[in-house]
Amino acid sequence: MENVQTTSTRAVWLMVSIVLVGLNLRPSMAAVGPLLSAIRGEVPLSFSSASLLTMLPVMAMGVAMFLGMRIALRIGEHRTVVLSLLIIGTATASRLYLDSAAGLVTSAVVAGLGIALIQAVMPALIKARFADSVSLLMGLYVTSIMGGAALAASFSPFVLAQTGSWRIGLAIWALLALVALGCWWVQRWSVTPLPQAASQRHQAFFGNARAWLLAIFFGLGTASYTCVLAWLAPYYVEKGWSEQHAGLLLGFLTTMEVLSGLITPAIANRSQDKRKILIVLLVMIMAGFCGLILNPERLSLLWPSLLGLGIGGLFPISLIVSLDHLDNPRRAGGLTAFVQGIGYPIAGLSPLIAGMIRDRLGSFEWAWWSLVVVIALMMVMVLRLDPKHYAKHIR
Repeated sequence: MENVQTTSTRAVWLMVSIVLVGLNLRPSMAAVGPLLSAIRGEVPLSFSSASLLTMLPVMAMGVAMFLGMRIALRIGEHRTVVLSLLIIGTATASRLYLDSAAGLVTSAVVAGLGIALIQAVMPALIKARFADSVSLLMGLYVTSIMGGAALAASFSPFVLAQTGSWRIGLAIWALLALVALGCWWVQRWSVTPLPQAASQRHQAFFGNARAWLLAIFFGLGTASYTCVLAWLAPYYVEKGWSEQHAGLLLGFLTTMEVLSGLITPAIANRSQDKRKILIVLLVMIMAGFCGLILNPERLSLLWPSLLGLGIGGLFPISLIVSLDHLDNPRRAGGLTAFVQGIGYPIAGLSPLIAGMIRDRLGSFEWAWWSLVVVIALMMVMVLRLDPKHYAKHIR
């Protein structure tokens, strides 16, 4: 794919389309937590079973990540995104008619498959068409993903309060997919197909130790995101908060993620060495979890702020570090597909483990402590991400 100057009308239109597409990649999961109490009032779900609504789509995202580039090769990159948005929209709209746990889980898995197809091809598109501003555009793309989560977490409880139906609160986000589909279709001539070589690149990374390090790092970091997305609102509902206030708190956290997702990549773009900023982000996340454990009621906005700023920056920087390892955009896209394909199944276990801890011990505190340990491990891993050695690790 040829580079597109970001000052051109075509590039701006493509950027807008990327943002709209990104907004659709989390509402199917983010809307569940704030509405969980209402859902459990009609559908029998333990906390472990409810975790499947977040865990299984994340798992599906990982598995389908390896298929995304192949599908893009067969039907074209533009049509792949169109297909993905149709899948996400249909799965989300179907929740209007679901009345069983199995149906809810199935819709979540199908939406996860659609999400994965987009996430497999988008990094390669960004690196190829915005080669001079990869960090900024990746930040914009990832920020739009978190922005979609913020919208769903904040407004789904409002929809529930206005309509009295959690089904409408879950299904209304299909309209967002329809808007993105229209915008993406209009600029279809700006997206050229990926060549044959791009679809097979991720296979070469299975035997590469650095690729596995990046994948595990991404998975552990995303585990904090998926666990908070699934359980922060229910955690505060158990503390006596209403569903709407707990949902707004989650929405506030994801708003902080959006803010960090915009600012952090711009700061990181000044240097190829991202280790210092990664350590700062990890310290913020650790402090946020410690606050949730030790004093969740006091300073109740501070802890979500720290978590949101840390997680919001960690997500894009993890992908940017992967992209930085390789100059060729399609090869770098293959690496990010591998990183996400391995990382998302790791992250998907987090809500399930936390739900099991809650069922057995009666509290989420030990789940938060487990994530503190994970963050400490990630700090050690960061020390190995010296950009001077990128070339010798992955060629």
